[in-house]
Amino acid sequence: MECKDVKCPIHGALKTRGYEFECLVVSNKAHKTVIVKREHTVFLHKYERSLRKTSRIPAYNPDCIGAKNGDKVMIAETRRLSKTKSFVVTKIVKGEGK
Repeated sequence: MECKDVKCPIHGALKTRGYEFECLVVSNKAHKTVIVKREHTVFLHKYERSLRKTSRIPAYNPDCIGAKNGDKVMIAETRRLSKTKSFVVTKIVKGEGK
């Protein structure tokens, strides 16, 4: 299968820059979009404790990659693709999709 997607970071002309995260896909209901969950810790200096936080990031999902729910993926920052999407899925690290 040939990928003719212009917004694909591997086969197309989309360049990545900046942040790169390893995240878990929690939703793939939208067309060519996945919602990924990123967990990170923040140190609160006042209380000398660490706080665990999560963030949900919408990312572009090219057809050649096709990430599904439960997959662990790498996402990379790119130019603004739509109102909410500024990240693109670059590869599947561990596929557990249903």
